[in-house]
Amino acid sequence: MCLNIKKTEYLEYGPQTNSTITIDGVPLTEVAQFKYLGSLVTSDCETLPDARLRVNTAWMKWRQASGVLYDKRMPIYLHLKVYTSIVRPVALYGSECWPAMTKHEQALHTMEMKMLRWPLGLTRLDRARNEDVRKRWGVTPITDKMREARLRWYGHVVRSDKNSITKTAQQLDLDGKRWTDRITDDMKVANVTPEDALDRKKWRKACKIANPASWDVNH
Repeated sequence: MCLNIKKTEYLEYGPQTNSTITIDGVPLTEVAQFKYLGSLVTSDCETLPDARLRVNTAWMKWRQASGVLYDKRMPIYLHLKVYTSIVRPVALYGSECWPAMTKHEQALHTMEMKMLRWPLGLTRLDRARNEDVRKRWGVTPITDKMREARLRWYGHVVRSDKNSITKTAQQLDLDGKRWTDRITDDMKVANVTPEDALDRKKWRKACKIANPASWDVNH
């Protein structure tokens, strides 16, 4: 297995240094961000660029499925099926690891509402409330699905081996708002405790947020 030095890059977390990593005397290119396993990693540990990447990627999926989503002959429940099974999972990929704040949620919320309004032919001039649009689709807010994803992942962390990487990362003392801080808020909303996570079935049932499926088949 050979390493292509010209294509090899490196990223440095935290305060940047002037040192250069070299291989056989050839300096490697330092970058401020790069995509790793579908997620955007940055040198300042900021996760908002990754959220924006997820939005852009979800729009690509949306356009690929536009033939179905903009077909007025298709019932709304089939539109919902395409959105929840193809588009939304792409938007939420990796979000369970974000120490999500309002700016992360707003980016995905704005994306989702545009996607839900356009197939219905709604614009801002129609002054349709977000709640009413969701009711027509029978879809739960994407921010609620973000909370579900975080809690599902937290359950895996709690049940993992004490020497696992996830347990080690959970115990790191970092500056600023941590992922565990958001999890604490999530558990209050779901009315669960860390001890509940030890029971996989109980945890899954308590944290799962299903779509209301209140769509009208006549739409």
